[in-house]
Amino acid sequence: MAKKKATKKTRESLIVASKVKAYIKSKKMMTSSDALGALSEQVYGMLDAAIVRTKANKRSTVKPQDL
Repeated sequence: MAKKKATKKTRESLIVASKVKAYIKSKKMMTSSDALGALSEQVYGMLDAAIVRTKANKRSTVKPQDL
């Protein structure tokens, strides 16, 4: 049986899962199995937008104001 191709490109996680889970647990909440992947995708989006802003300002260093 052939493997199915992934419809969405899998990217490396940009978050520390144990730290995120610990923080959520400290707030007396639980973490769903897909929450960490969604959070990492949000971080990718934020970084991509910051990179666009940085380039628009003719810089090569992402700064806090770009986020």
